[in-house]
Amino acid sequence: MKCRTMIVLAVTVVALAAAALVAEDKFGVKVYEGAKLDKDTSARLSEAFSVEAFCYRTSDSLEKVVAFYKKQPGLESMGEGKKGANEGAMFKKGDVDITIQNPWMDMTTGQLTKDTLISIVKQKANGENQE
Repeated sequence: MKCRTMIVLAVTVVALAAAALVAEDKFGVKVYEGAKLDKDTSARLSEAFSVEAFCYRTSDSLEKVVAFYKKQPGLESMGEGKKGANEGAMFKKGDVDITIQNPWMDMTTGQLTKDTLISIVKQKANGENQE
């Protein structure tokens, strides 16, 4: 039983690392350490706005996540939100946008979600398949 638990743990660690590497490899933007890929939100955002999106969630504060992205080389700050209902920040690296929100609204349920959402988004190139 211990061997099976160790295998499951190893597969989970590899899967989480691979999820972070997708956005890092494709877009050259580091993913906040410990943030987990939200496949559903990524798919909804990609479909709704015809973009390629990877969305990550963390229980860490907006301030902590913003501080992380401020330290990343090559990112340009596009503005930081004020305290209140519309807290957030946005960074840009070439044609990639990084948006950080807390709270944020789930596009499917309409519910206000109180963890921190990191959206790493790239516009699809003209002529690229927009299924």
